[in-house]
Amino acid sequence: MLVRISEIQIKKRIRKEIGNINELVESMNIHGLMNPIVLTREYQLIAGFRRLQSAKKLGWENIEANIIDATTNKIKLEIEIEENIHRKDFTPDEIVDAYTKLEKLKNPCFFKKILINIIKFFKKIFKP
Repeated sequence: MLVRISEIQIKKRIRKEIGNINELVESMNIHGLMNPIVLTREYQLIAGFRRLQSAKKLGWENIEANIIDATTNKIKLEIEIEENIHRKDFTPDEIVDAYTKLEKLKNPCFFKKILINIIKFFKKIFKP
């Protein structure tokens, strides 16, 4: 559900340090919001404070949100904890592997570039 950012209420949060969000701002600028924030029916923020702050930095007026029935402070706190604690960061080896693959996709080797251009050439010639 698309929600106006100005309508979102931010109450006391568990996380005190949001850290540097510049990389998240850059990612959201390029790829958009990949995971919606979480709000109560009254638009109280439960999860996604860093995403919300990044959207504000980007000048967004609206943000995608999942609306949940969180009727008690206990439920709200449980959801905030769950959303933040059950993440698993990449291992250093996984990060290296991911960026190696990305680099290969961004900069294919010389012969692959030639092959890609040959394929494009023949597709253009034999286009239906």
